[in-house]
Parts: sequence; structure tokens; C-alpha cells
Amino acid sequence: MITVRNLQKQFDDHLVLRDISLEVPKGEVVAILGPSGSGKTTLLRCLNVLEMPNGGSVTIGGETVEFGGKVTKQDIAKLRSQTGMVFQQHNLFPHFTALENVMEGLVTVKRVPRLKARATAEMFLTKVGLGDKMNLYPFQLSGGQQQRVGIARALAMEPQVMLFDEPTSALDPELVQEVLKVMKELAAEGMTMVVVTHEMRFARSIANRVIFMEGGYIVEEGQPEQVFQSPREERTKQFLQLFE
Repeated sequence: MITVRNLQKQFDDHLVLRDISLEVPKGEVVAILGPSGSGKTTLLRCLNVLEMPNGGSVTIGGETVEFGGKVTKQDIAKLRSQTGMVFQQHNLFPHFTALENVMEGLVTVKRVPRLKARATAEMFLTKVGLGDKMNLYPFQLSGGQQQRVGIARALAMEPQVMLFDEPTSALDPELVQEVLKVMKELAAEGMTMVVVTHEMRFARSIANRVIFMEGGYIVEEGQPEQVFQSPREERTKQFLQLFE
């Protein structure tokens, strides 16, 4: 489903991603762990070209883009059409209701007729447990509810892959579980997911594979029980000890 080959990203003189290669089969949940500045969020943003890689290639759902040469808007659009992304911040339109926020991409990007877009938005808001909050504005919703609107908005575009960038980091602890519950349900349904997270319990219990990054490299990857119980690399062990 996802194939990354020799991906590189540089900001000025700083090489943030150093020759990253990985594969994510269809239906797999991959959790990416690592300290701040390790490159994990940049990797996620490069997968749907929110950041333009300097080299390498990304394949998602049969669409491949080679970086380092000319990349067209059409290339970027094809890759993005395969992904849905949920950010740390909710990024909702404050002047739109929850329903209108989910409808917006369907109407403006996919040119779906408004009645059909409304029905789709209602379905996905119900799916994330917000069937009774559709007509509320973001300021009337809790942080967890806003994040679930963001998940519904991404799902409504029918992506092949869901990308999550620290989706619970901006939430109060008591609101984290309602977002993780939705993500667990998506995983159980077979959604392919790449999740940058510090939620170790989620990574350990839901992910099929865990990747630990530092300094722009993949330091270690493996099944959760192996990485958490007996990490091969000393740096992985040091990092995980912070969460014991």
C-alpha cells in the first residue's frame, strides 16, 4: 500500500530525512516513535507532499511520485488523493459547523453534489460518535470532539491510507481516549494507518509494527512486543525508558 524508497528531505543545510525506506502493507497500522526533531513528522508530511522531498520516491495505492526532479501539481494531487491526514491541531474552519467542515472537501475538491456530500458527511460524523453534534461550530465542541470532526473530514474523502500526526498531543488527558477509541475502530476495520505518536499504550496494543526514528534515520523497527520488551538498539531502549 505504501512504499518509500531512499526518501530525503533537507531544510537549508540540515538533512532531516536521510535515505528513508519502508513498506506498509494494506491494512497495517504502523506507529512511528522518536524524540522531537527525529524527522517523524517530516516523514509523514512528505508522504502526502505537504513537504516536498529532495529525493527518493513515494508510492501510495498505486500512485508513484519520484522526487528530486520535476514534480507537477498533478503528481502531488494524485498522491494526496490516496491519503487522509489528521494533524496535531484540528484545523477546522471556525465559521463552519461540524457538518459543513466535513462537507467542504467533498464539494470543493471532489465536486460532489451538496445533497450527496451532506449525506456522506452525516454518515462519517455518526461513525466517529458525533451524530448529535453536526450543527455545532468548533468553538462549541471540546478538543476531542473537534479532533473527531477532523478524522471524519479525512475519512469522507475515502482515502486508501490515514496519516495521523500526534493526534492527541494537544488534548487534555481526559479527552485522549475518545480519539484513540475512533482510531482503534478504524484499525479493527482494516484501515491502513501511519501514526506519529507518544501514546505508547496505543502503539503497543494497536500497531502491527513500531518504527523508532532519531536524527533522520530509522534506528529500529519491529513488532510492538519486540521493540517494547527487548529493543535491539540501545538508543531505542533509552527512549522507551522515559515512558516507564
